[in-house]
Amino acid sequence: MPNLRRVTDVVFAVAVTAWISASACAVAESSATCRYEPNWTSLDARPLPTWYDQAKFGVFIHWGVYSVPAFGSEWFWMNWRGRKGANYVNFMTKNYKPGFTYQEFGPQFTAEFFDPMQWASIIKDSGAKYVVLTTKHHEGYTLWPSKKSFGWNSVDVGPHRDLVGDLSRAIRSLNKTRFGVYHSLYEWFNPLWLQDKQSNLTTRTFVTEKVLPELYELVNNYKPEIIWSDGEWEAPDTYWDSLNFLAWLYNDSPVKDTIVVNDRWGGDTLCKHGGFLTCADRYQPGKIVGRKWENAMTIDKYSWSYRRNARALDVYSIQNLIAQLVETVSFGGNLLLNISPTSDGMIPPLHEERLLQIGQWLSVNGESIFGSNPWSTCQNDTLQPHLWYTRGKNSSTIYSIVLRWPDGNLLNSACLDKLDIESIVMLDTQSKLKWSQKTEGGLMIKLEDKSKTKTEWGWALRVTLNP
Repeated sequence: MPNLRRVTDVVFAVAVTAWISASACAVAESSATCRYEPNWTSLDARPLPTWYDQAKFGVFIHWGVYSVPAFGSEWFWMNWRGRKGANYVNFMTKNYKPGFTYQEFGPQFTAEFFDPMQWASIIKDSGAKYVVLTTKHHEGYTLWPSKKSFGWNSVDVGPHRDLVGDLSRAIRSLNKTRFGVYHSLYEWFNPLWLQDKQSNLTTRTFVTEKVLPELYELVNNYKPEIIWSDGEWEAPDTYWDSLNFLAWLYNDSPVKDTIVVNDRWGGDTLCKHGGFLTCADRYQPGKIVGRKWENAMTIDKYSWSYRRNARALDVYSIQNLIAQLVETVSFGGNLLLNISPTSDGMIPPLHEERLLQIGQWLSVNGESIFGSNPWSTCQNDTLQPHLWYTRGKNSSTIYSIVLRWPDGNLLNSACLDKLDIESIVMLDTQSKLKWSQKTEGGLMIKLEDKSKTKTEWGWALRVTLNP
């Protein structure tokens, strides 16, 4: 993942303007009814497949050769050899022989304990509706037997397995979770990239000989329903030939009707173009915006990849993660939560625990999350800052999600004041609650005793309005 990028309101305004550009395809029922042209006006007008907006929660997986040193982050190779960071140089000097190369980590990426069905089961139990696997990060190592990455892929070196194929089949066989792929456009030290960069991008050998063939391989062989592109920032979309690839993806690929892509297709596309916006890692606009967006964040506060020296305190608490999910969905986004497997193929116990805890919470309160919409009237309550809102599939249903149990079991809502309410039901207990209008303003809701609830990290109330 790249470093966090700041996004200004001006840039975002441009993104919204680009999205609403007129196009005949914008009102088409499916991509089969029109042809998309290789320009952003046409491509951005493609309707977002409905499954993605309804999904709300997905699991990201960062796994590669960088999981072997498991020190610092997935940017280990660049931080060691490119930036020559003192911590990384000292780590290698202390623990490895002189002259040790990054490629020598490859055979140690063994994945001997990787059980794709076990991973799929954990992800299913988390409640996640989609998965995004890092098939190739900036190091260039591919988790599938790419014809364009000879000697630097998971079949030739390391596990001797097609990890993308193994996981995609397991995910699809066990549940209806959608399978997606992360793919980095550029590679730090690939000679073809360095050659093109040296020519000030007047040549495009790296793209035609490496990048595009990989993308076509991934789509044709594994039929992902998400392409999470990255590594775009050092070259414009014209260099990457993104427009022609996306036009093929939307018009003629085997996943043309269901595929979803992000906004990282060139140095000038972030937060402007694509199917959904990421704008920055851990993106959280704090408001409803004019485009579908995603909050990609990681369970480890300091790294997207596994770190051997990570402490329990470095892992986000379940309370924090539930709050991130609720806040993200309330503002209209999806949460893509990253886990960091070990080089031998194990999901760290604390990462597994967090996923299962989220699944436990969603099994009770998922009605307020999946398939919901932002409530344009209110997202966060002014009287109760730990009270968030979503809207159901119809306008007569509002969900109030309480992230901190109120004193005296009394919940005071400014957003629900003056509404014509038919009933209020706590999803956890399925019991009807009593409420009353306060003369000084606000709606007072009497919750049941907390000891009667099954969940500990948030409680959703279904508020039904009179027709």
